[in-house]
Amino acid sequence: MEKRKLVVASGNAHKIREISEIFTDFEVISQKEAGFDEDVEETGVTFAENAVIKARACAKALGLVAVADDSGLCVDALNGAPGVYSARYSGMHGNDQANRDLLLKNLENVTDRRAHFTSAIALVYPDGRAIVAEGHTYGSILYKETGNGGFGYDCLFYSDDLKKSFGEATPEEKNAVSHRFRGLQALLTKWQEAER
Repeated sequence: MEKRKLVVASGNAHKIREISEIFTDFEVISQKEAGFDEDVEETGVTFAENAVIKARACAKALGLVAVADDSGLCVDALNGAPGVYSARYSGMHGNDQANRDLLLKNLENVTDRRAHFTSAIALVYPDGRAIVAEGHTYGSILYKETGNGGFGYDCLFYSDDLKKSFGEATPEEKNAVSHRFRGLQALLTKWQEAER
């Protein structure tokens, strides 16, 4: 039996691989492979809203089920910042070093450094129906960069699960406890229930 196609509203190869490892009953393809290469503007104020916006645009254009995630770092002492602005915290999109530098600056003299990563994952049908799930991973922000693995804020995030920074973790260790992995598992469960 031919597998159903599931389009990931992303070009991130790591993300696509992670999704295909969980959604094993589907042929997981990138939006580009499916013929959709629009840059969808994320105008939501929550991770869930942004995930739905991306997945809905992709599903509507292609007539296929699409999945998208929006994720970021939330620091308790900064009222949840950088949050949905995690990738552009310093004002420049995707400048990881500038984002980390600003985060450390904003946490100078702050002792409560609790933080978590959140991943909201939306699965949207071509008719617009959406299923959304979230995953979280908890820890705290270190005083200096530790380890050189991962990306984004990984070298500043001390994982409660792993007892070390994500920057020191192997990809396998990080993926086993990551917010995206937990969100994807929650989404798969919700989707299976909805399809019964």
